[in-house]
Order: sequence, then C-alpha cells, then structure tokens
Amino acid sequence: MELKDYLASRRTLIDETLAANLPPADTHPPLIHEAMRYAILGGGKRVRPILAIAAAEAVGADVAPLLVHLCALELIHTYSLVHDDLPALDDDDLRRGRKTTHVVFGEAIGILAGDALLTEAFSWLARPLANVDAARQLRAIADVARAVDSTGMIGGQVADLVAERWEHAPKDRDSLLRELDFIHRNKTGKLLTASVLLGGVLGGASDAQLDALKRYADALGLAFQIVDDLLDIEESSAVLGKTAGKDVAQGKLTWPALLGADHARAEVGRLLAEALENGDRIAGPVNYLGAIARYICERRS
Repeated sequence: MELKDYLASRRTLIDETLAANLPPADTHPPLIHEAMRYAILGGGKRVRPILAIAAAEAVGADVAPLLVHLCALELIHTYSLVHDDLPALDDDDLRRGRKTTHVVFGEAIGILAGDALLTEAFSWLARPLANVDAARQLRAIADVARAVDSTGMIGGQVADLVAERWEHAPKDRDSLLRELDFIHRNKTGKLLTASVLLGGVLGGASDAQLDALKRYADALGLAFQIVDDLLDIEESSAVLGKTAGKDVAQGKLTWPALLGADHARAEVGRLLAEALENGDRIAGPVNYLGAIARYICERRS
C-alpha cells in the first residue's frame, strides 16, 4: 500500500473512533460537548495516533483492540492546540483552516473544552485491555502522563513563553541553542515520542524494539518542530491552515531565527537519517515508520 493510501485509511479509522467515543454533542450540558467535538473533528493530520498505530503494527500487533487508547493521543494534542490558541498564549483565530475553538465558543468554553479533552484522554487510556498485562498498560499511561506534565510538554510551553524576544536576552548562542533544544524536545518532541512508545508498549514490543522506537521518535520529534519553524516563514496561512509568520511576529526562539534556514534544513536531514536507521530496526510485518518519517520531514503544511 502506498503511503498516501496508508495515511488515508488510518485517518479514517482514527476519525471514526474519535467520533464514536467522544460524548455526543447533545450530552448535558451540550455547550461543552459541542466545543469538544468541534475542536477534535475539524480535521488535522492525526500524526500522533498514526505514529502510535504504525509502531504497534511494526511490532506485529493487531491494532483494532487498541484504537481507543491510541486515539487518546489526539485528544491530548488537540487540548494543547485549543489552549495554545487562547488570547493569553498565542492569541490565534485560525486552526486547521477554520476559526479556533475559543473564537467560536468563547474564551471560557475554550479553556474548559481543553480541560475536558485532556481528562477524557486519560479516561480512554485507562480502559481495561483484555490482551495487555495491567502493569504494561499502567506503564504506558505513565509514559504519556510524563510526556505532557510540567517537565514535558507544559514545561516546554513555559520555556517557549519565557524565550520570546530572545534576541534581547544577554545569552550567548550556545546557551540559546541549548534552550531551543529543550523547548523543541519538550513542547513537541515528548508527546511524539510517547505516541510511538504507546503503540510499541501496548503492542507488545520487546525491549530492543522499544529502544529503537524511542530513538526513532526522539529524532523525529525534534525534526517535526524544526520543519514547523521553517514552514512558518516559508508558507502561507492558506497552505498551513493556521496563521503564518506568527513565530517572527512574537519573537519566538526558533531554529531558522537562531541558526538560519539552511542550517535548520541540514539538521532536519540529519535527524531524518537517524529516524530512518532506527525505524528499519523494527522487523515487523507492516512497517511504515520510515515512510512516515520522510512524510513528516518533507511536508509543506
């Protein structure tokens, strides 16, 4: 199956799972459930659950019983986007090609919808799995929680806020590069790594396979954010489905801003090679990890 067909088929599975398992829009009180469904079901590339599915398939697992758990990753990712778009943070009115959740439902419901999505995600992750050892499932839940806590995604978001207008800070380039690496690996990279490992752990991966999956995902997570940095300055809002040029306007610390676009592209190439090397170490019957890595690093939106 070509990658485009693989991605389309997995997106369909994910979208169907999300729609079927989210509370119906008319659940009382309907306002919050309408907002949750608006935020989740309005498109998106579904990269995180697709990576989780691909990892599980690569280690030989049947993903059908795991789909709700793997799709919980999209709830977490979308919660982070809903909150990122709020006036107190990025103050954006465009996401996935349409109005952001808080613009449609109001700031208060935007905050609460994000809260509800994050809580719902862990409810899904905690659903018992008949063919997965309970201790293994608990390990998987803990991995996801650590990826998004104050030392993970939230910590990366805070460091990103602190680093705004970095060009005025009295730091040398090496210090700024270390801070940039911290921001990217935490704000974006840790949830991507947790996504790949969730698929591997719930899919029954061996320790050697989990090591390869982690190395693959660590490299891909950093590359993903560097590509995002580049697209912010190279593509239009219409192509991206979100406001272009925000990083420059807000004085964000990014790879292109600190080291230049050419250096950023070279780093993406190095990280892609690392991801491909480790993805190839997984000798499963269906392995799209390398193809997905190329897709992520070569995307234009």
